[in-house]
This record gives sequence, structure tokens and C-alpha cells, in this order.
Amino acid sequence: MTRFIIAAALGLAAQMAVAQEKTDQMVRYGTDQSFEDVAFGVESAILDAGLVVDHISHVGEMLERTRADVGSDKVLFTKADVYSFCSATVSRSVMEADPMNIVYCPYDIFVAELAETPGTVFVGYRQFPDGPMQEVQQMLDGIVKSALGD
Repeated sequence: MTRFIIAAALGLAAQMAVAQEKTDQMVRYGTDQSFEDVAFGVESAILDAGLVVDHISHVGEMLERTRADVGSDKVLFTKADVYSFCSATVSRSVMEADPMNIVYCPYDIFVAELAETPGTVFVGYRQFPDGPMQEVQQMLDGIVKSALGD
């Protein structure tokens, strides 16, 4: 019984450590998990969904590497990566509804730790318009939640 109570308490703590924020532009979740754990979770969740990561953009490294070159002294991220991938099934579905939905492909999920909030890792994706593209949004939300252990 004690193990069950401890397991339930840990599960509740993990749920409380993840906060969702939704704006017109994006959906993001904040967590106290490490950047490495969240990044590994995102990549694993993409692969577990039967998808392939096409590219990982190391945005944080690029911005830090070029900071002085562009005349800035502001550090934006501790770490920040963007995972790009596509789904033949979902993409076909949304593009059969409207071929111009090609503008949204490939799909991206970001993982970032902001320099101003160390210890909090954000993971999320852009918002998609109502209609067929909500299928993509549901897929991305499922991947993010899976990555966070939900």
C-alpha cells in the first residue's frame, strides 16, 4: 500500500511539474525535467509514432555562436533545439483537404531552456488554423505529451 501511495504522489508531482500555455502563436509546456531528458523524450516520441526526424536545428548554439558577430551581448538560451519531421499519413490527409497546407510542412517541435529561466525547459509547437490542420496539432500535442511522460 505504501508503494502505491508513493507512486501516486510521484505521478501527481510529475503532472504538477508540467504547465501548458496556449497563445495564438504556439502551444508550449514548461517542465522541471532536464533539457537532455526532454529532448530525448521528443526524439523518442517522434520515432515511437513511426516517424523520422528529418533535421535537428541547434538554434541555441547558432545564436550563441553568432551573438558577438551581430553585436549582441544578450544570451537567449541555455540550450534550444528544433526537431523537424513529417508524417506521410497526416500530411496526405491535410493536403488532400487543401494542397496549400503544404506551407505547414515539415512540422516542428522545439525544446528550449531560456537563459532567464534556468531549470525550466519549454517544449512546444506552433498553433495551426482550425479545420484540417487540427489533425497535425493533435499529433504534435500527443508527441509532446508523450515526451513529457503524460
